[in-house]
Amino acid sequence: METALDLRPSPIAGQWYPADPHQLTASVDEYLHQAVLPAIPGEKVAVVAPHAGHRYSGPVAGYAFAALQGLEPDLVAVISPLHYLAYQPLITTAHSAYSTPLGPVLVDQAALDELDAHLQVELGFRLYPVRNDPEHSLEIELPFLQRIFNHEFHLLPVMVREPSVRITRGLGKALAKVLHARNFLLVASTDLSHFYPQHVAETLDAEILRRVEQLDAEGVLQAEEEGVGFACGRGALAAVLWASKALGANHALILHHATSANVTGDYSQVVGYAAAVITRQTRQ
Repeated sequence: METALDLRPSPIAGQWYPADPHQLTASVDEYLHQAVLPAIPGEKVAVVAPHAGHRYSGPVAGYAFAALQGLEPDLVAVISPLHYLAYQPLITTAHSAYSTPLGPVLVDQAALDELDAHLQVELGFRLYPVRNDPEHSLEIELPFLQRIFNHEFHLLPVMVREPSVRITRGLGKALAKVLHARNFLLVASTDLSHFYPQHVAETLDAEILRRVEQLDAEGVLQAEEEGVGFACGRGALAAVLWASKALGANHALILHHATSANVTGDYSQVVGYAAAVITRQTRQ
């Protein structure tokens, strides 16, 4: 007799994306289909994807996940920010799977345990597991992963509350140690500037994306302090950049940028979204 999965119930289905599986499938597939990608040379290590409701960020997220079609990773590490109050620097789920309208996404407990061990060495603490978390920024990426992959993959979920250099660099190093011997992909979940006029948002977003293209994890973190850029998931983004570089990545390509104004028509206060792919290329 099979043991029932300990599912994390979705707190956002029907609000942030369709709860009906047929509607969700159709909308995600349309976002993927509409993405027009450039040539992407090299081995894909990671993508950067936005995490607003699919209505707003789905057309941009489609570019990130369309870039991964045809791959068959065993493990996908999704690193996101944390938008609710917590006191622990790094958080994960205490459930064995995430529930979406498209079915369960199994958590790789062995990979989480290994990550815990490396974090203990790097930072002196482990991931803090929580039940029934309300965080949207990690879950919002899962239907895209479920639609682009036809095989069963497992999830390594991490939510970053403290976006400091020490914490995110330690997480990046620990992730690289877990992933290097696995068939993996990394996903950094982040939106960009929040509630600036369109022309200001474009300037702030461009600076963040310039630093992403340089694989400059510390620069991404410093951009907000310098007042020149903003990414709400900067900690997750920095950790993925550090992990990607430790795994041999040496190139980042911005695939698409847009703002919420593309959907709402309101250019007075916008949220920025971008998709990017990080690759490992052989030097010529």
